[in-house]
Amino acid sequence: MIYIGIDLGGTKINAAVFSLNGVILHQASALLGGRKGPEVGQLMIEIVRELLSQTAVRNETVSIGVCVPGIAYSKTGTVWAPNISGWENYPLREELQRAFPRSVVLIESDRTCYILGETNFGAAKGCENAVFMAVGTGIGVGILIDGMVLHGKSDIVGAIGWMALKPPYVPEYDACGCYETYASGTGLALQARKLLREKSSYEGVLRSFPIEEITSYHVFDAWESGDPIAEKVLGQAVEMWGMAAANIVSLFNPELVIFGGGVFGPGAKLLGRIYEEACKWAQPVSIRQTKFIATALPGTAGLYGAGAIAIQNAKTFDAKRIYYGD
Repeated sequence: MIYIGIDLGGTKINAAVFSLNGVILHQASALLGGRKGPEVGQLMIEIVRELLSQTAVRNETVSIGVCVPGIAYSKTGTVWAPNISGWENYPLREELQRAFPRSVVLIESDRTCYILGETNFGAAKGCENAVFMAVGTGIGVGILIDGMVLHGKSDIVGAIGWMALKPPYVPEYDACGCYETYASGTGLALQARKLLREKSSYEGVLRSFPIEEITSYHVFDAWESGDPIAEKVLGQAVEMWGMAAANIVSLFNPELVIFGGGVFGPGAKLLGRIYEEACKWAQPVSIRQTKFIATALPGTAGLYGAGAIAIQNAKTFDAKRIYYGD
């Protein structure tokens, strides 16, 4: 059996051949370069072929795990990926199985892959109860409880960018939800721009950039130098991150809450403050049993999670084959 993990991002595909114990043996990547619909699927197929050409094994069954930035519908094998044009209900599993007849394919959302990457090969290895809070352009959580990843009726578990944390409801929450509006990477930039427009007397670090070009990285850089707008934006985000984590801790009683994504990163310096905020809101016994940590797999949690899926799916496939006598 050959194990291949594929991490599909909004702009790039990373893929690797894994050993049974999770070591990357071969790796390949490619930029999407504006590709749409079936062009992205074809690029993924080409990368898998490239990886297979690098292995010494021939005519083996291939187990493919795929991490996608959106919703992976487990019943149909189709994918909704909002950053890729034409992927509203894209038949990815069918396409990969048609291209590689000797394959088993399992597709999961990026948040599911993040938590599986950490629990199989990262900071949460051996944990049966852990949460991965991915804070980047948006916010989502992968949730592992009693050794099982939660999916829900329509595989949408973990879309906590919509968590209600700051009433009253205002129209700007319509696009991505309350939590994301304030505490995602996009939200941090949005809040900084609003304050820059409101405070005409402000002459700090952020004023040296065109307002529409401000990103979360500018906010973190300004915060490092003591900028008051950056401190206000990140102070508000710390409250949101802490409250959201407190709700998760109270609901699920995890051993770990792992923070990752593009914002953590630089946001890892705020984990102490986030934990203090969470302690105000969370169930007191549960929060004392929980550690807040940064990801051990920055930038690669999705790829390792896809590898973990490929390995586990292969074991399930082999068990069924033995049971049914195939």
